[in-house]
Amino acid sequence: MSSRLPAAERRSLILTVARRQFAEKGYHTTSMDDIAEAGGVTKPVLYQHFDSKRALYLALIEDLASRMLQVIGAATAHAPDGRAQTERGIVAYFEWMSENRDAFVVLFGSGSRNDEEFALEVRKVERLVADAIAPLIDAGLDHEHQRRLAYALVGMSEGVSRYLIASGDPFDPRLVGSQLANFAWAGLRGVEPQTHGGSARVHDAQV
Repeated sequence: MSSRLPAAERRSLILTVARRQFAEKGYHTTSMDDIAEAGGVTKPVLYQHFDSKRALYLALIEDLASRMLQVIGAATAHAPDGRAQTERGIVAYFEWMSENRDAFVVLFGSGSRNDEEFALEVRKVERLVADAIAPLIDAGLDHEHQRRLAYALVGMSEGVSRYLIASGDPFDPRLVGSQLANFAWAGLRGVEPQTHGGSARVHDAQV
């Protein structure tokens, strides 16, 4: 990695190298020396951009989350209807996961879950995704009901991703995304708004 690169480009390359190192070795096992060596920079150069390994990891979470959200947002921006938004969004997520498995491991793996500060940042990511999904669930539901269903979709997608990565088997992200989108759509169409008394009325969901 050339020391003559512009600062922003060098920072981006450091984040790329760090993503691979953290995904392969885990947070605690990876050192700043490992990242500097893999990136072809000196430790002083590395510390010019990130004053600690923790600061680097937090910046990496933020960067990966931003990239993932951009991919999903771009895929759903011009969808003609709710069903298309659902399918395009979920397919885009699985395409991102398939192409960036190490990014998924960093964002949602045990290294981020087992540290309180990192886990807080990941929960913020999940909240941003849920916040983007919730308004699309238009079934006469109250705000909190919408958010619960949005988190259910987020959790479902994360769970399937963990299974796919753990299995190590090849998969078609478009097929997996379409299958989950169909499942989600069928379920959301049957959602019934609940009153405070617990009674419900039938109302199709428009995702």
